[in-house]
This record gives sequence, C-alpha cells and structure tokens, in this order.
Amino acid sequence: MAAGALWMMLVVGSLCPLVWGDQSFTIDYNRNCFLKDGKCFRYISGSIHYFRIPSSYWKDRLMKMYMTGLNAVQIYVPWNFHEPQPGVYNFRGDHDLEHFLNLTMELGLLVIMRPGPYICAEWDMGGLPAWLLNKKNIALRASDPDYLNAVDSWLSVLLPKLRPRLYNNGGNIISVQVENEYGSFVACDYGYMRHLHAMFRLYLGDDVVLFTTDGNADYFLKCGTLQDLYTTVDFGPGQQSISMPLLMVSKIYLAVPLVNSEYYTGWLDYWGEKHAVTPAGRVSQGLQAILESGASVNMYMFEGGTNFGYWNGADFPKIYKPITTSYDYDAPLTEAGDPTDKLLAIRSVISKFQPVPQGPIPPPTQKFAYGLVSLNKVGDLVDLLDILSPSNPFVTQFPITFEDVKQYFGFMLYRTRLTGDVPDQTPLSSVANGVHDRGYVSVNGTFYGVLERDSLKNVNVSGTEGQWLDVLVENMGRINYGSNLNDFKGLISNLTLGSDLLENWVVYPLNLDGPISQGWPHIMADRRLKMAQTEGRKGPAIYSGTFIITDIGDTYLKLSKWTKGQVWINGFNLGRYWPIRGPQGTLYVPGTILSLSQINNITVLELEGAPEQPVAMFLDRPILNGTYMEKTGGGHVKPEQRRRRRPV
Repeated sequence: MAAGALWMMLVVGSLCPLVWGDQSFTIDYNRNCFLKDGKCFRYISGSIHYFRIPSSYWKDRLMKMYMTGLNAVQIYVPWNFHEPQPGVYNFRGDHDLEHFLNLTMELGLLVIMRPGPYICAEWDMGGLPAWLLNKKNIALRASDPDYLNAVDSWLSVLLPKLRPRLYNNGGNIISVQVENEYGSFVACDYGYMRHLHAMFRLYLGDDVVLFTTDGNADYFLKCGTLQDLYTTVDFGPGQQSISMPLLMVSKIYLAVPLVNSEYYTGWLDYWGEKHAVTPAGRVSQGLQAILESGASVNMYMFEGGTNFGYWNGADFPKIYKPITTSYDYDAPLTEAGDPTDKLLAIRSVISKFQPVPQGPIPPPTQKFAYGLVSLNKVGDLVDLLDILSPSNPFVTQFPITFEDVKQYFGFMLYRTRLTGDVPDQTPLSSVANGVHDRGYVSVNGTFYGVLERDSLKNVNVSGTEGQWLDVLVENMGRINYGSNLNDFKGLISNLTLGSDLLENWVVYPLNLDGPISQGWPHIMADRRLKMAQTEGRKGPAIYSGTFIITDIGDTYLKLSKWTKGQVWINGFNLGRYWPIRGPQGTLYVPGTILSLSQINNITVLELEGAPEQPVAMFLDRPILNGTYMEKTGGGHVKPEQRRRRRPV
C-alpha cells in the first residue's frame, strides 16, 4: 500500500464523524456576525475546483484542506461542464458534484456554493455553455428571453440537487452566491439580477443566506449588489490596505459580517507571459490582517488544478490572452495537490485564531520520472479525415463558425481550391482579424505558417490552380471575463489571397477525442505505411508511442523541441502544450490515468512541427516557469489591477 493511502486510512479512521442535527445558519445584524446554531461564527475557507481535479483525488485534496485548519470550502459549478448540449446533463465520474459534496460532509467541511450561472474562474466562457451562441445575437448575463429560458432550465436541474444539502436542511451548504462579480460586467441589468434572485429563492427557499461578490470599489458594488442579497468583496494581498475595502462595504451596506470571498493566494498564467508567483510571506501577512479585523475569508485558490482538454478560458484586456493548461495558481496546494511552504505559513496564521487539527499534513502523491518515450508519425492530419471527420463536410460559399455547425471545442479544417496559379509568395490575410484563434495554413500539403488572433494576420503562400488551400483553425479557449463573452470561434470573417476574396469552402469539424478515446491510432493496422508516406512534412500531424511502467504515480510530460499541440494518454486529453511560448513547460499527468497491467499509449497532435527525433519525456517535477514570449498590448494584469479596473 502506498504511504499516502495508508496515511489517509489512519487519519480518516481517527476522525470523529460530524453529526448534523437541528441546525441553522443566519446573519445577526445586531451583533454583525454570522450565526451558526445560534452562536457567532467566522469561516476560514479555501476555493477548490472539483472540475479541475480527477475525482480519485478529491478526498486527498479535501483532507489536506481540512488539516490546514479550514472549516469551509468554496465551490464553483460550471454550467458548461454539466450540460454540454441543451438538455443533456452529465453528473457522472469526474462530473459527479454530489459525490464531491458528500466528501466535504464526511470531513466536516462547510460549503460556500457559487453555482453561477456565470462563474468566470478562468474557465471556457466563464462556465456558460457555448451552445448559447447558437442564437447569434443573444445577450448573455442580461434579461434576454433566450438567455433567461436557458438559465431557468439549468437552475431547475441544479438547484433542487442543492436544497437538501443546505445547512438549514441538515446539510453543510451555509451560503449560496447569486451570479458572480456582476458589477464588473457592462450590462448592469438589475432586472436580470432580480430574476436570478427570485429563481434562487424559488428552488432554495427563504432561509438560505444568498450573497454577491464583487471588486472592492464603489463602481463594482453599484451594479453587482442587490437589495436583500448579502454583499461580499474580493481582493488580494497586494493592496495598500487590507481592512479599508471591507470597512467600506460595512459603511455602505449597513453593519454586516465582513467577508473577503476571494483573497488571492496567487494568480493565473497566460501563454507567453511570466509565471505568476506571490510570496508566502505576503499571503500569510495579508491573511492575518483580515482575520485580525474579525472578517471571514475565502482563499482563492487553495488548489487550482488543471485545465484538462479544452477547458481553459481567456482574458481580453486589450488583446486576446489564452490561459495555460496548468491552473496551478501558485496556490497553497500545487496543481498535483502537494502541500507547499505557503500552506504551512497559512496554517500557522490560522492556528492563532482557531484550533487546527492535530497531526501532519497528508504527504504529496508519489511522483515518478518514467523517462523517454519514442514517438512515430501516424500521418498528416489532412490524410486522416476519414477517421477524424467521418461525417460529410459542410459546403459553404463563405466561412462558417464552429457554432454554426455545433462544434464547440477543438479544431475545424477549412479547405478551398486555388482558382488560379499563385507562382509568387502572396499574402493570405484575415479580414477584420477574423481567425479565432489560430489558423495553421497549408497548400497542397506544404505548411506555410500561422494566422493568429491579434498577432499574426498574414501568411505568404504559393501554389497552382486546383490545389487545396487548408486552414486548420484551433479554438484556444473562449473569453471568460469582461464584455466579450460572445466569443465565436473559427473563421468569423472572410480570408483574402492577395486582393482576391476566397469563396467555396469545404469545412470539416474534427472529432479527435472520439477515436483516440477508443484506442486509435494504436489499434490501426496500416499505421506503419502511413508513417513511411508522410515522414518529414511540417504542419498538423498525429504522432503516437507506447510505454510500460512498473510503479504508478503522478508524473509530468515534457515535449522538448516540439512546437504546439494537444496530448492524450490512454485516451485522456491532458490539454495543450506550447513550450516555445511558455511559461508552462510540462503537462501534469495524474497517475489515475496510467496502467500497470497494460501498455500505456500516448497520442500527440503537433500543429506546426515536431523535432527530428520525436520523443516525449516523463519527469517527476513540473516546469511552470520555463521559456516565455512577452506579448504586447496587454501585459500581465496583477490581481489588484484586474479586480479594480473599471467595468467594461
């Protein structure tokens, strides 16, 4: 038995089970405190995203939070994670919200629930499902009937699952947030907020504490708050005063218990920028100041986790800025759930204000460096369309978007034939920056370069009449914050070749995850033949390899000298890699997806160019602060800047 598993058995066995009898959670406006079972109560909480952590590790992470001294956890619920298609719901496996909530209750942790419908969270489209964009002109986060109908339908499924778990009903959910940081959104639609308030009361009752969260400035609070909803704010440790924002809320919104709902322990990373780090001393000092003021606090994040698959979001301060696969956040628990010095510093601060559980913090999960794995080229992507896009393509005069064909994530291939010879290098360009988000350009199988949103707007190509001009478009994640949530993907406007407008496109929606999750290409009989035919070409291509392990644990995948792409191990989509841009240099591989009894397989979609000797390397430690390419036009937005900027 692994040491971590043995430790878990001993600690869980020694915990006294929490008995939930007659109980109540309310606000006492006379004593300016929360009342839990009739006594003044202050919570010290941490944010954890179950949707960024394999379900096999949920209990491990929650136990580490409990042993740090937290008495509560804060949870977002991403709508798009649970309703991938209208009326199609997924609450199984890694999507099993109720199982996660059961674990919090077993450990005696209270829950602050943030069910949206919009959550931000640096998650694709802020948790809103992309199928909402099937209505081209839909007004999101506003009183648009199409939007409200979809929201009401979703809440009618989600909120009844939460009602029996409310603290006043014998569960452990002490409060529920309505919307999220609405004061930062351009709409400022009080009718929309009142509608949500009514829906939450309808399904959750009149006794539960409902609240809002906004930035710590009056212009955020103006549109983000609503009468009869309890007001909280968020800010990090880098501001000039810890207590003033909370005191301001108290002054404006009567004497209420003071809460910082998002005290930032770190920050997120963007591709092409420096890895964000917040020193442990700075975080712990700020936390102590908050607790000395008597306020309740939630630390965002306590563990960040990973944007597996295509789930990362993007920011848009001035230019489009996609977020890395890692959501480590420089949090007290690492991406792999390992305790840090920051966690120990936080535990020390908490111990000054309330008892912390006795005993050591659970140990890190085991890590292994499995070494090198050789990969072979399966084929160029355009030669594999019968497998990756088996349905008939869409034929259209002008380009259509991902949403037009109900392909919400991943990749689509746009093809058109050259209508004449192009002997000289001629610019293929995007009208009105119309590539969302990266387009990989080839003519007759020859790779010419990349069109990139807000950055690379021309690629020079040549060819002869009748040859295919291919543009493989990658959705790099929808905007999750600000006014640009209606973020359509694909070729959202026309392309021109020189001065000629390109028409008559054949569009292939690609389904890579389906075949790969079923064992392709490792079960493909003619793989060797395809390798021999396509070796050496640049541009989008599939590579594969296998490896055997004798010990199982977490590991980190490094793709040195590769350019950019997507990786699957045993059919599980690990996410995007982009080592030449950085800062992230490795992908977290949870041991739960590996096998001791069977051969493990790795599949790579390389979008631009693989190394001459395509190999992958498994390390026992992450690289999150590697090579990076500083972008212009936006810069790294610090926590105190992002939450304090004016509404957009």
